[in-house]
Amino acid sequence: MERITIFDTTLRDGEQSPGCSMNLSEKLRMAQTLDALGVDVLEAGFPIASRGDFEAVEQIAREIRRPSVAALARCKHEDVERAWEAVRDAEHPRIHTFLATSDIHLEFKLKITRAEALQQAREAVSLAKSHCDDVEFSPEDATRSEFDFLCEVVETAIEAGATTINIPDTVGYSLPSDYGALIGNLKSKVRNIDKAVLSVHCHDDLGFAVANTFAGIEAGARQVECTINGIGERAGNAALEEIVMAMKVRSDSMPYQTGIQAQLLFAASQQLSQTISFGPQPNKPIVGANAFAHAAGIHQHGMLSNPLCYEIMTPESVGAPGTTLVLGKHSGKHALQARYTEMGFNLSGAELREVYARFTELADRKKNIFDQDLLALLPVQRRSTMTNEAAASAAQSA
Repeated sequence: MERITIFDTTLRDGEQSPGCSMNLSEKLRMAQTLDALGVDVLEAGFPIASRGDFEAVEQIAREIRRPSVAALARCKHEDVERAWEAVRDAEHPRIHTFLATSDIHLEFKLKITRAEALQQAREAVSLAKSHCDDVEFSPEDATRSEFDFLCEVVETAIEAGATTINIPDTVGYSLPSDYGALIGNLKSKVRNIDKAVLSVHCHDDLGFAVANTFAGIEAGARQVECTINGIGERAGNAALEEIVMAMKVRSDSMPYQTGIQAQLLFAASQQLSQTISFGPQPNKPIVGANAFAHAAGIHQHGMLSNPLCYEIMTPESVGAPGTTLVLGKHSGKHALQARYTEMGFNLSGAELREVYARFTELADRKKNIFDQDLLALLPVQRRSTMTNEAAASAAQSA
């Protein structure tokens, strides 16, 4: 199985998302978690952006020793120098420099010509290379760049010393077929492409970030740039946990491996959620609150019979608390009986049918059903007939 390099940019691109800003101590704690998780490259920040970001990158570079620690820099002399100052004490430093290459960015944002862009890219990569062996170059908005010019920029960056070429779908514009073709065409067109690792960095504006990432891998990319919970500019980045678990669950079709300790994914997601201002949406794959929750009666019956009926991975495989059978108006008798059994009540068939009728009436009126509600649904004389084991457990908890 081929090894895919995991480049985590939670602390850089992720932190740029509204509401996701972190201070130095928060970034350092998150960096320690990402290190334990097993990321290969940790992009710690954008040192030229602020004094605080510089200090955070510098501190992470000094304390996090196993992964490469990357600092972002525009293709400007002062940016590259500042990035190097921040990561120079890292065990494995990387300078990641970038320059927009689409005509719309060149004309309206940078106000430079293609020739000037080529010169800036060459000079910035050369300067970074004079400080650091590990240099990454990104042609920003690559997927909307004119292809021949994009090839010229990539070739120039490799000639200047770039060891990783990242192809960003900066605005999430590509379809998987487009993106895979772009990576494949770059591999066949750029004469010195074999001297660099191809990387992919996909945004989720149309919901294709993870799909585009895999299209890039299948076309030959061997580094993926991603974030915990998929945080990032606008709609976010490709989610690290989705990429990693897709490779694990579908290794039959995607024979790739990473160094990620998957059982730590949920904890990393939770830590990030507590650090920033929001968590993942409930239906978020892998780490969302509903990722291992089942509400429909048919699904609950299947889960009680064999979890493989409806779960393609176990909660334990990602460190999640466990499967939840949510009781509501869509639940069936099997789930209701299972919950009563957990509470210490072994109901007969007749008792279950009677309680279930009252349960469905309540569930039609109430969104959330709690254990107190289930107790109230039992006949009064039945409420005091817990099993001995459950009663002992309840007494111990009290």
